[in-house]
Amino acid sequence: MSGLNIFQDLLVSAVAMGTPILFAALGEIITEKSGVQNLGIEGMMYIGAITAFLTGLALTAAGLPVLIAMILVVLLSAIAGAMIASLHAYVCLSLRANQIVSGLALAILGTGLSYYIGTVFITDPTAIISEKFTRFSFADGVTIPFVGEILRGFLNQDLLVYFSYVAVIVVWFFIYKTQKGLNLRAIGENPGAADAVGVNVKLSRYIYVMIGGAFAGIGGASLIISAASVGQWGQGMIAGRGWIAIALVIFARWNPKLVIWGAYLFGIAMALESRAQIYGWFDNIFILKMIPYIVTILVLLITFIFSKQKDIGEPESLAKPYDREER
Repeated sequence: MSGLNIFQDLLVSAVAMGTPILFAALGEIITEKSGVQNLGIEGMMYIGAITAFLTGLALTAAGLPVLIAMILVVLLSAIAGAMIASLHAYVCLSLRANQIVSGLALAILGTGLSYYIGTVFITDPTAIISEKFTRFSFADGVTIPFVGEILRGFLNQDLLVYFSYVAVIVVWFFIYKTQKGLNLRAIGENPGAADAVGVNVKLSRYIYVMIGGAFAGIGGASLIISAASVGQWGQGMIAGRGWIAIALVIFARWNPKLVIWGAYLFGIAMALESRAQIYGWFDNIFILKMIPYIVTILVLLITFIFSKQKDIGEPESLAKPYDREER
């Protein structure tokens, strides 16, 4: 395999593997911009994945057109992610429990619940979703060296990947260019001031936590129904992507425009885990499996050093409970 072919193969894999992390990180940005910290992303992604698997099996067996079935699967996974996120919102906002403890509990709950539901399918070879989103080949006609490989890496993907491109733009525009986005930033920075001008802080935080959960649910679903997926349920399939997404939010300084490139950086790390052996670069599988987590540690270390020099964009009231009666 030539150098350009390896580059293209690695880029295509990096974009595909980075997309679930990108969805989860976008949701976490929205949640944390509202002042709520959610460490339960891993559990939400598991709930999204098991929902996508079960609904995918049912809808494809029902004979629905593939595209309609897959869109419904994404919507149902988003709803499932939002519903479990509402538990976190209730515990943190209504009961005013510690957000870190609640998030960790949610991560364990989502993981354990999905394991329990999915156990029966692990030994069933017929439990596989054969109809998934298909990959397009929009850039195959580009023959310019290197440029063609880059375009094929980003454009020879499935609809979920294209949706992630749009989601980044929409989330950035919403946060920084709309009145609702200004209110979102206000309740994360100074909820008292936002409350004073008529923003319902508690309701808004409920909504944004659930939106963040919906994005995490979609991220989990993409591991089941994307073109790069095998369409089977597997315990441990999220493999720390939720935790990586949380680290990515810090690395991207809570900015959707930066988070997309960070997601693909982690995508490259994950792609190397499976591709390094194929390319003949390295064959120690245990060290290869460590690569994404080593990258995560390095990213957090670099971000910590950077944060000593200037503001990294963390919302001022992140993880701080707010009660208007205590203003």
